Amino acid sequence: MSLEFPSGPVPIDSELYIDRPPVEKLAFEALEKPGSVIRIRAPRRTGKSSLLLRIMNRAAEIGYYQAWLDFQRADESIFENLDKFLRWFCATISLQLKRPPLLNDYWDEDIGSKVSCSLYFQGYLLEQLDRPLVLALNEVNCIFEYSKVAADFFALLRSWHEDGKQVAIWRNLRLVVVHSTEIYIPLNINQSPFNVGLPIKLPEFNLQQVGELSRRHNLNWGDCSEENSEAKRLMAMVGGHPYLVRLALYHLSHQQMNLDRLLNEAPTLSGIYQDHLRDQLTTLQKDPELAGAFQEVIESESSIKLKPVLAYKLNSMGLVKLEGDRVTVSCNLYRLYFQDRELGWDRLSDRLARLQQTNQELYQLVNIDDLTQLANRRYFDREFQQKWQESAIAKTPLAAIMCDIDYFKNYNDTYGHQAGDECLQKVAQAIRHAIGRSTDFAARYGGEEFIIVLPGTDAFSAFYLAEKIRETVKMLRIIHQKSTLADRIVTISLGVACTVPDLETEAKQLVQAADRALYQSKKEGRDRVTVSDSFDYGLLE
Repeated sequence: MSLEFPSGPVPIDSELYIDRPPVEKLAFEALEKPGSVIRIRAPRRTGKSSLLLRIMNRAAEIGYYQAWLDFQRADESIFENLDKFLRWFCATISLQLKRPPLLNDYWDEDIGSKVSCSLYFQGYLLEQLDRPLVLALNEVNCIFEYSKVAADFFALLRSWHEDGKQVAIWRNLRLVVVHSTEIYIPLNINQSPFNVGLPIKLPEFNLQQVGELSRRHNLNWGDCSEENSEAKRLMAMVGGHPYLVRLALYHLSHQQMNLDRLLNEAPTLSGIYQDHLRDQLTTLQKDPELAGAFQEVIESESSIKLKPVLAYKLNSMGLVKLEGDRVTVSCNLYRLYFQDRELGWDRLSDRLARLQQTNQELYQLVNIDDLTQLANRRYFDREFQQKWQESAIAKTPLAAIMCDIDYFKNYNDTYGHQAGDECLQKVAQAIRHAIGRSTDFAARYGGEEFIIVLPGTDAFSAFYLAEKIRETVKMLRIIHQKSTLADRIVTISLGVACTVPDLETEAKQLVQAADRALYQSKKEGRDRVTVSDSFDYGLLE
């Protein structure tokens, strides 16, 4: 057997493709289900394209039409706006189906790009086909960088999937969505294709699969389960990464070197991985923040937390493994190679420091309320949605506390707006000091109203914190002669709500529940805390 050099997807007729049960069987079964969606996620060079090739080959065997879109091949200008993107999308698919792209016959700016695209797909493409169409969308993570286009496009794909439940013609569309990283842009999960259909996460090769692949490379490695076997020694360096394993076996099968020499040279500039490692280094050097994050990973002896976007990008490069919300270096090869390039990191340090300073200044401008120095409403809207999704995935509680300064209009009218601003600043400072964890955050919600978000916090703990804040504000002893409360000082009323989020529920419902509890505190005389009894999933029981 002639052994091809590992580059690109493994050809259909190659004996070097290793099945990863039950992945292939599940994908082929899903392909034949009307209106199906198959979602494949894995880092670069771990076999996504090889699996996609086999799915599309299976589609051809059973007589389905096929169309491929690889978003890596799209010009950057295509992503400038949704209309241009969707016209490119439809035209490309039409040409693959050998049909002239008659976009202007269906496009109407009065009804919008998404409706025009849907009418084109249904009326011009699907209705003219006598068999199902399998549409492969490869490297859709390229769209993530263009958040507006991404949100609308993924919502459109989800609407087509939903249409398949009601309109027969849409059942003939089968989607295969392939991406190399987690979704790191804020999407309404109920308006995207990323929580429907069959999810496939490609695992790395295990010891038995590495042993089988070595046999197919005509290497006589014997029992791979034996202590210090060749397969175990190779995996100690590169893990089960399919490309790294195959590249080693290719060189060993051509007797260009023995395993000892290969492993000794692997993390060096003279090793077989030199081109791959240089490409990874070049990519990191283009992004100082990403390089700094990876340096943290390789210097740590255990898993660490990174910003989600940085973790997902490093994972898409194959450099780290995701373990919940923590990451570790994916194999010893990367640790050894990049540890020996500390001078390379040093050259980036000044640029990284300047970038971090600039980012901090921009962060202050965009996310911080100038008066209270708490997060502003813009930051809250974005971050709260993110905390909701993270808590839903982790199935952990999320609490919210709404606060309002009692009789603040009377205070402003009596003492003037400058005194009112100073009062807001003192209350905000009291709230900020009461929050002890880095995962919690407080924001100025509007006027004299504040909101506190507490991930991983049950209703009882949130109630305890709310009482602490209420008492702290009273201890400020800010005189308020126009308050109807007995002490004639500034007080606050608070509402607490807590739930274990799920992706089918809108995040705003938790805020609404906390707001209703706040209203109840005011109704019952103010200067008190009320816990919502309608949205806490019995966490106070």
